Amino acid sequence: MSQQSLPGLWMAGPLAPDLVARIEPQYQIHRGWEIKDVPAYLREHGAGIRGIATSGRFGARRDLIESLPALEAIISYGVGYDPIDIDAARERGVVVSNTPGVLDACVADTALALLLSVSRRICEADRYVRGGHWPLKGNFALGHSMKGKRCGIVGLGGIGLQIASRAEAFGMTISYHNRRARNDVPARYDYAASVPDLARDSDYLVLAIPGGNATKHLVNAEVLQALGADGYLINVARGTVVDEQALIQALQAGTIAGAGLDVFEHEPEVPAALRELDQVVLLPHIGSGTHETRQAMADLFIENLHAWFGEKRLVTQVV
Repeated sequence: MSQQSLPGLWMAGPLAPDLVARIEPQYQIHRGWEIKDVPAYLREHGAGIRGIATSGRFGARRDLIESLPALEAIISYGVGYDPIDIDAARERGVVVSNTPGVLDACVADTALALLLSVSRRICEADRYVRGGHWPLKGNFALGHSMKGKRCGIVGLGGIGLQIASRAEAFGMTISYHNRRARNDVPARYDYAASVPDLARDSDYLVLAIPGGNATKHLVNAEVLQALGADGYLINVARGTVVDEQALIQALQAGTIAGAGLDVFEHEPEVPAALRELDQVVLLPHIGSGTHETRQAMADLFIENLHAWFGEKRLVTQVV
């Protein structure tokens, strides 16, 4: 089969080299990030492009979707699909898939790492040793135990449930907020009717919800005030869920005790004001960042891709 007769696949941004190497023999890949004049390129080649390969980082906007008359499917590498214009895809009858489930445990591990880091001041202690302060200033300041504290989880889905089980192993009690209470979770998990109510009763507020317009700035100054001066915010969801300026002000004023952040509102840019705060742990969006999880994500991505172009079905369909 000639390269021209293969299904055309628009790649919105660079994906893992191993993943690309696995699919390249079976698809004609158009590397969008390497093209200087995308509109002109799509006018010439767009009619042959039947799929978009993307991720939770690059997405697919309405203008791209509408520029591809033969588009059938958007296959995304990642669980979050907020950068994809779902309404535009639905209007065009374009199916969308993601890679849920396979990264739940890894992201939950990251959330617990952040909980431990802010509680026991791990990163501050590391800097204390590296800076040579221990021999000069003596023992490092005390941290806090997580045992007996309440972990409030915003979004008790697959990731949220795994966070809950890990937090319980550290002796924490669990509360959560969803759009509605779940009847399939342990009765000992307390349901909160609103995010401010959850924050008010929690020692740690952990975010594990999708991004997008529906959750933008869900955690605002009111929620941070409710969390209080002894409370910590942990975000392994999307940076847009938090009003970043309100968070900075709350941290600077001592409205909350600290934060552990894997995601940011305008990543990879992180405000200097956050980087300057000792009580904040900052990670470069590594929630699913292990070899094992990324391999599982790649496998599911490829399974969706082959299933659609081979059998017109998806394994994990969003729309």
